[in-house]
Amino acid sequence: MPRLFRTRSEKKGLPPGSLVHIGEVKAADISISVLDYSATFVESKPSTPEGCKDYRTPDTTSWINIDGLHKVDELQTIGNAFNLHPLVMADIVNTDQRPKCEFYDDYIYLVLKMIRWNREENRIDSEQISLVIGEGWVLSFQERPGDVFDPVRDRIKQAKGKIRQRKSDYLGYALFDEIVDNYYVVLEGLGDTIEELEEEILNRPSQDSIEQLHALKREILFLRKAVWPLREMAQSLEREDHILISDVVRPYLRDVYDHTIHIIEIIDSYRDLLSGLLDLYMTTISNTMNNVMKVLTIIATIFIPITFVAGIYGMNFKYMPELEFEHGYFYALGLMGAITMVMIVYFHRKRWL
Repeated sequence: MPRLFRTRSEKKGLPPGSLVHIGEVKAADISISVLDYSATFVESKPSTPEGCKDYRTPDTTSWINIDGLHKVDELQTIGNAFNLHPLVMADIVNTDQRPKCEFYDDYIYLVLKMIRWNREENRIDSEQISLVIGEGWVLSFQERPGDVFDPVRDRIKQAKGKIRQRKSDYLGYALFDEIVDNYYVVLEGLGDTIEELEEEILNRPSQDSIEQLHALKREILFLRKAVWPLREMAQSLEREDHILISDVVRPYLRDVYDHTIHIIEIIDSYRDLLSGLLDLYMTTISNTMNNVMKVLTIIATIFIPITFVAGIYGMNFKYMPELEFEHGYFYALGLMGAITMVMIVYFHRKRWL
């Protein structure tokens, strides 16, 4: 199987800002699409790395989306067209970045984790999204085609809401907000899976149940690491006195901040629920084992006096009076049956059965 990952060790010895793609190659080629719009018109068309520089103008708002991060030469061309710092470009092609925001003189750089819930495998699929917000333009760098931004595209093309009347800071907020809102979709799928697992543990716990439980705990941990920095990002964007962030957008950023707090609370509740499911699994297994041991103990206890009677009449002494009884065999069986019945009634009255 081909090796699809590069590690940080490949950057060893290189100057700061050197572009080395770190992560999985998720796209066969790099594709660039552009949405250029104003209050009165919108134009959607593909572009080339060299042609991206034509959209660096404050006259309209341009959303330039790049799918694929593995061809660093083409990305470097785009970075040069928008005067992006070498360290920013290095972070864009390094797909194991922690979510963060950085403020530069003429643009703002955001790193986000876009996630989807894989229902078939009950796990989270994740990719890194880098947003660069400048005056009149927004760059979005994705690892592969396909994203959660279709509602934003529809609002731009159909002039829904206020997005066509706003500037690039509002577009950047809209993309940020769409990523955050999609976390609710993932949490809904995760919650359904947790409920199904809870029912399975209550009714038919198995080794697969505990394996799935630990897998979900890992997904929750990853999700928490992806969401926790978003709270700081939304708060920094809302409070930062930057020329690109208008007062009109700040209330919307505050709303995103509230959403991140809510998401973190849901994640923490899921984490507590999974910890409780682990205790429930251990309790269920323990109760099942106790029931099995109780049944085996009762059976063994019943057979102790029966074995005693059988042992007495199994002795080979010549002078045993009962050996001469005509119906002694049936008397012995009756005695064993009577002992069994008395013990069962006694166990039942003690609520051991």
